[in-house]
Amino acid sequence: MIIIIKQVVKIGGSLFPNYAIDLAKKLKSTNSCIVLGGGEFANLIRKYNDEQHFSEEINHWTAIDCMDIIAKLVNDKVESAKLAYSIEEINQISNEGFTPIFIVSEFLKKEDPFECSWDVTSDSIAAYVAHLLNANLLIVTNVNGIYTQEPKESGSTFISKIDAKTLLTFPETSVDVMLPSLLLKFGTNCYVVNGKYPERVLSLIDDSINDYNFDYTQITGD
Repeated sequence: MIIIIKQVVKIGGSLFPNYAIDLAKKLKSTNSCIVLGGGEFANLIRKYNDEQHFSEEINHWTAIDCMDIIAKLVNDKVESAKLAYSIEEINQISNEGFTPIFIVSEFLKKEDPFECSWDVTSDSIAAYVAHLLNANLLIVTNVNGIYTQEPKESGSTFISKIDAKTLLTFPETSVDVMLPSLLLKFGTNCYVVNGKYPERVLSLIDDSINDYNFDYTQITGD
């Protein structure tokens, strides 16, 4: 029996290590592919760039290398997962009964789908992978979803559903700048959910749970 990947779950680097590892374990047998963010490693690249002003190309690819580092570290702690280096390996690993964790750098160097820019992070990369796999997309981060401004700021309002075109007008959100454009291009939707509560992620994946009594944001691009 061929097992089809149902969703790409992008786990933000801000959730590493404990939340990310715990969630990756809980995604066993959910037909998910995991993409990890670069977290503090990528933030260091940003910091060093502010001081030294490296080229856009080097910033882009070293930040992607940071995604690979966290992916390998998470994989080391999750017995139900295996590293995948291509779309073909994602499907193969899933059919073997493991959760594929995608090492994206080699794949992206071959595909080269993005311009080198800080506007492109693991959110957009996960959207591209989900498009190729014809899978749903979950952006798992350390906040409940999309807000009108930074969640801690006075007057910030939570948004449960927003279309990608409107999201393009927001100066800053919990997802990267490129993601709304990709959702519009691919005609797809995604969910943004707080990974500190893994049961929320599982509820969005498993229709049989059917418990949506929590905050999350749906971004519509169709």
